Amino acid sequence: MSNTGSCLCGAVHYEISAPITDTGACHCDMCRKWSGGVYLGVEVAADNMMISGSENVTTFTSSEWAERGFCKTCGSSIYYRITSPGAHHGSYHVSMGTLDQTDGIALKGEVFIDQKPKGYSFAEETEQLTGAELMALFAPPESP
Repeated sequence: MSNTGSCLCGAVHYEISAPITDTGACHCDMCRKWSGGVYLGVEVAADNMMISGSENVTTFTSSEWAERGFCKTCGSSIYYRITSPGAHHGSYHVSMGTLDQTDGIALKGEVFIDQKPKGYSFAEETEQLTGAELMALFAPPESP
């Protein structure tokens, strides 16, 4: 079974060839500005992601280790992708809001929990990482 999705205007479509069972929430300042609120993303290995209309995707290098892809026509936030070397290189974190079907996807974790606005919380109990804890997992090591 594959999962499909698209941007708001339909210029960009994608197909994910792996099962999606969970999502994670990011509360960092950048994700909140990029998504207009909490960012919910589903992790997808690079070889499980097929994008149609990729000529309509614009990327923004948001850090030394990642980029954000969005539709250049309607502005939909499509994915966040790890660009640094390492175990997660090339993996996508696809915006859950762009999926055509979200049934059965459970919220499993929250990152940058230390930047979460005080005005909301999720009912589910999740794994939670601070920004520093997440950076230790994804950011490239500093040069000596």
